[in-house]
Amino acid sequence: MSETETGERTPSSAEGTDLALRQADDGLEEFVVDPDSPMRGVLELIDRNGEGVALVLDGARHLLGIVTDGDIRRAILEDTNFDQPVRQFLEQKVSLGWTAPFTAHRDTPEVELLRMMHLRLVRHLPLVDDIGRVTGLALLSQLARDPELPLHAVVMAGGFGTRLPGLSQDLPKPLQPVGGKPVIEHILGQLKDRGVRRVSITTHYRADMIEEHIGDGRGLGLDVRYARESKPLGTAGALGMLRDTTEPLLVMNGDILTALDVRAMLDFHQEARSDITVGVRKYQMQVPFGVFDVEGTRVKKLEEKPTMSLFINAGVYLLEPKMLERIPRDTRLDMTDLIQRVLDGDGVVTSFPIHEYWIDVGQHKDLMRAQMDAAAKELKA
Repeated sequence: MSETETGERTPSSAEGTDLALRQADDGLEEFVVDPDSPMRGVLELIDRNGEGVALVLDGARHLLGIVTDGDIRRAILEDTNFDQPVRQFLEQKVSLGWTAPFTAHRDTPEVELLRMMHLRLVRHLPLVDDIGRVTGLALLSQLARDPELPLHAVVMAGGFGTRLPGLSQDLPKPLQPVGGKPVIEHILGQLKDRGVRRVSITTHYRADMIEEHIGDGRGLGLDVRYARESKPLGTAGALGMLRDTTEPLLVMNGDILTALDVRAMLDFHQEARSDITVGVRKYQMQVPFGVFDVEGTRVKKLEEKPTMSLFINAGVYLLEPKMLERIPRDTRLDMTDLIQRVLDGDGVVTSFPIHEYWIDVGQHKDLMRAQMDAAAKELKA
């Protein structure tokens, strides 16, 4: 038996492993960054590898730290400088009580790696040799071999499309074409690609057209069902018809196109033990005037045409199933009202920044932009 850096007792190399993992000569480099790499580069690497992790290694391939997708999103919320080296970011984590990441010996069998991951609540486990050098990376997504997410997705597609006058009269907004296929097909395709299988679509305006086009979803590899509103129930009211779910609900507006990492959002939601997690998007705007900072009658500071950075509602939410109990049946309720009810009741509402591709196609100019993005292959759905 050999011992890992965490003190775990693991089998020796003679006992072997029963899974080909990410090794140094088998794609490991797509997870590795130098400690002097800027945080912006770390974000890009995490986006590219699709597993939500970057390993920070020194020149001798010793592990200095791990940066996860959750770390990146929390850094966005905290307005972290993404031009700083990742080394500096790790030092800040240490000052906040961060401890060294868990590792396993490179010859640890698959079943033991899975046990360690579930015990430690991690999705990535660096593999080290006898002298502590990183030689591989175990990924829960590969070990578990189950890409399906324990989620029930809800696409809100009942709106009248009033922001698209002239277009939505004959064709509801979810069926407006972008890159050769309707908006809602892009949304459903992204959900399927991210491991979601069960989807409910709420409908009202031109409900027959949407239901006829999508059908039961089998052609898209999904189980699609419908919740038809007899009257407009708002962005949360229609959820009152979904009482049979025991899984978290991923709720998306039907006019949002995004490459959101749904699994990362679920991990973030569960780690925060949140009742509702709200997808947010950083939005910057320049004030066209000089702005005074005043205290009483005295001017403390003048800033000429400052840029304000805000987090806006991105139209994507994760709800615990118990939240459905707070939604009355057949009653109009907007998501903002539901969130306020949860906050008033001392519930936990968490913000999740979406840095991936995102666009609201509810207006003419944005629908045209999405068309151009699709032509330029920026929209991948």
